[in-house]
Amino acid sequence: MGKFFDNLGAVLIAGIALAVLIMVLPEGGYRPPTGDAINGVLQWSHVFFGITWIGLLYYFNFVQIPTMPTVPAELKPGVTKHIAPVALFYFRWGALLTVLSGLGLAWSYGELRQAMELRADYRLIGIGMWLALIMAFNVWFIIWPNQKRALGMVEADDASKAKSARTAMVTSRINTMLSIPMLLAMTNAH
Repeated sequence: MGKFFDNLGAVLIAGIALAVLIMVLPEGGYRPPTGDAINGVLQWSHVFFGITWIGLLYYFNFVQIPTMPTVPAELKPGVTKHIAPVALFYFRWGALLTVLSGLGLAWSYGELRQAMELRADYRLIGIGMWLALIMAFNVWFIIWPNQKRALGMVEADDASKAKSARTAMVTSRINTMLSIPMLLAMTNAH
């Protein structure tokens, strides 16, 4: 059993298999909001990737950023060379897949255009969508390029690394701030 839980891929496959089992249970099983299985998969995907993205956003802002100044200098490379790059991989792809599955979900509900135009009946979900799009843009076009410099993944002098670290941190804090109304809008829209 220990070997199974040592393998993240196997655990994820087992989790997906259990979700599929719940979906196919007769009476009393899974019922997507619209009755459409594609809608149900999109909704599940959107929540899964959203938890991954926002969970890592909160990890960076509530744990890693505040803790790094207290980490002894000789231990910091363990975070900056090994943990942060992996976390940033899941962070940025979680952001992209959250946005794509969310757009697909809004399309499957037939409300994508109305939400993006902030029409009255769809204004709340539209606000959430626009905030998420801004946040995803920040992840891919501000945080990630600056983190690559700050972490030494691309060549940069010490001054540029420090400036990039600050820019990435401030933008990450902006995303943390935006995530609060975005989550309110997303969870209260329907």
